[in-house]
Amino acid sequence: QVQLGESGGGLVQPGGSLRLSCAASDRFFSINDWGWYRQAPGKQRDQVAGISSSGKTNYADSVKGRFTISRDNAKNTVYLQMNSLKPEDTAVYFCNVVRGGFPALPWGQGTQVIVSS
Repeated sequence: QVQLGESGGGLVQPGGSLRLSCAASDRFFSINDWGWYRQAPGKQRDQVAGISSSGKTNYADSVKGRFTISRDNAKNTVYLQMNSLKPEDTAVYFCNVVRGGFPALPWGQGTQVIVSS
């Protein structure tokens, strides 16, 4: 079974930056589309960024221009560079394979991001 390991979260001030990493034990990593999702307290889990197997990216309007998703197939790792962070970015962030527009694997533990002064 594929395991997902998110890391890189923490406490950051508004306007700050964080880089999240997702290491996946997925032998099909390079041919899968991947996404980053987030879930704030009391809210549903939503996708904020995606990257296809060919490297094409897409973003939710709320993070467009501030977040950048990337992948390193040699390391089986997906990244999320988050700049100009806002308090509303506070959430637990998760990664997953995206298949047919939906997350395809069991969730990992996620990584907590708190944006606060």
